[in-house]
Amino acid sequence: MSLNVLSDLIEKNDKTLIQQVFELYYGKLAGIAMRYSKNVAQADLIFYSAFEKAYAKLYHLRNQKNPEPEKILIEEFILASVEFIKNIRSEYYLSSTVYAIDKNIKNHDLFENNDLIDFNKTDVETIIKALQILVPAQRLIFNLHVIDGFSIQESAFILETSEETVKSNLEKARFNLQKNIEKKLKGINI
Repeated sequence: MSLNVLSDLIEKNDKTLIQQVFELYYGKLAGIAMRYSKNVAQADLIFYSAFEKAYAKLYHLRNQKNPEPEKILIEEFILASVEFIKNIRSEYYLSSTVYAIDKNIKNHDLFENNDLIDFNKTDVETIIKALQILVPAQRLIFNLHVIDGFSIQESAFILETSEETVKSNLEKARFNLQKNIEKKLKGINI
């Protein structure tokens, strides 16, 4: 879809046209919701809540003639997904007691120096499942920083926490995700 068509759809705010935007971006946005959620049911809740907020933001900005409405839609969807998870206080403030093997080794890149898992040959379903069982703080930072490309500073701002906390959760997420994938590949149910 061209950017002009998306802009036109948003500017008109017609229910039929909103449905077209919904259908065009459902796959991409549902994938994002799945990564940020702990399961399919939560992904559905995130999707509809985040889509509504992201579309409302786009509609609000419609007169600014932004050249990148798709980028705004996706970024706002991500931010609304994070907010949704953060608002589930009983889940979000869970902590993990798992620490990386050596406190002096600080590697925030899951795909670097890994001899045990070939992530290029690991199926998406295994990775998504391993990601979903991370505690929410780890799942959020891994998604924001590693997958969606937000910097440590931006992630700390979005999550309303310190950069050190973000780095700590990112390190734990990397370690736990690797262990979850290893378990799955060994046939252990995760």
